[in-house]
Amino acid sequence: MNTMTSGSDFLLKTTDRDLQRIGEKINAGERITPQEGILLFEKGSLPFLGALANGVRERLHGNKTYFNRNFHIEPTNVCVFTCNFCSYSRVYSHRDEGWELTQQQMLDIVRSYDGKPVTEVHIVGGVHPKMNMEFFMELLTKIKAHRPDLHIKGFTAVELDYMFRKAKVSVEEGMRRMHAAGLDSMPGGGAEIFHPDVRNVICADKVDADGWLAIHEAAHREGMHTNATMLYGHIETYAHRIDHMNRLRELQDRTRGFNTFIPLKFRNKDNDMSHVPESPVVEDMKLYAVARLYMDNFPHLKAYWPMLGRQNAQLSLAFGVNDLDGTIDDTTKIYSMAGSEEQTPSLSTAQLVSLIRQVGREPVERDTLYHEIRNYKDDDLDQMMQDPSLN
Repeated sequence: MNTMTSGSDFLLKTTDRDLQRIGEKINAGERITPQEGILLFEKGSLPFLGALANGVRERLHGNKTYFNRNFHIEPTNVCVFTCNFCSYSRVYSHRDEGWELTQQQMLDIVRSYDGKPVTEVHIVGGVHPKMNMEFFMELLTKIKAHRPDLHIKGFTAVELDYMFRKAKVSVEEGMRRMHAAGLDSMPGGGAEIFHPDVRNVICADKVDADGWLAIHEAAHREGMHTNATMLYGHIETYAHRIDHMNRLRELQDRTRGFNTFIPLKFRNKDNDMSHVPESPVVEDMKLYAVARLYMDNFPHLKAYWPMLGRQNAQLSLAFGVNDLDGTIDDTTKIYSMAGSEEQTPSLSTAQLVSLIRQVGREPVERDTLYHEIRNYKDDDLDQMMQDPSLN
């Protein structure tokens, strides 16, 4: 097993009394406070944080690292909102610069995976003024009619907020109707940073923190699971990060409906925040570690490999991460257009298994809800590379 030094060993080498005390709490399975979370960011060294986070990761999941076989559909990048960090969207008046998929085109994408062992379709995109709730409910129904076993994870809280308001339905009613039409779970996008001091600067015109959290809570009350994200590494402070994570942790205490937390690194290519430098890798890994330590009621911590790049995604597995998302396929443009390392983000199952095993971890294929499908720890990689179903 390729692991870091245990958190308890590092406590012995830490002279800072505050960090020692926090580390002891974590190793005892006790919850840390917001002030302690901020202190970890401010004073914790990378080895110290990594050792603690890896200890938590292995206590929860051992050496297992999860992934799923999924593909993305992005209905449009035309959007009514103008988020300063976004390199992806095009306003409606310039929709000729973007794309708008018809229902038929999206169904054709689903059909292109007929006979392939994917378990999930991830549907997310811009907020198009003419792609309303009825349009997407009809699409969901058609996908389910064609492939009932395909898990549909779709629509950020930002997309759903706009749909519900335009349809003049409550959050609860809107979520009930989307669920009935075939929506199985929700991704975590649109959260960005909850604190208004930051949100009002980077994405002032879309749903606020309370609205985002209310939509996810409604989904949880419907019996659906969702994910949560945080866009980090731009103008936010450590306190803003902890505030964001704390609001998620509080909702999770009430509902237990979140599957995973996904920190998303800000990328500065071709957007209105291009002057803001990107966070260095050391800060990325500190963020993952603190997230694993603070989000004690979130079962999983995911690194989105197309955003980080393959090597940094491997590195994150030593800093609390236990999930690398999925095979993705090369249809997603949200991050490639912002300058991420992966410009055509696609990995075969065999490649992803190899990526995980290269750093001594155990690759486990899962479904969207983390039921284990297959453990690849003992599979012959050469044979896998020759298997068309895994490539």
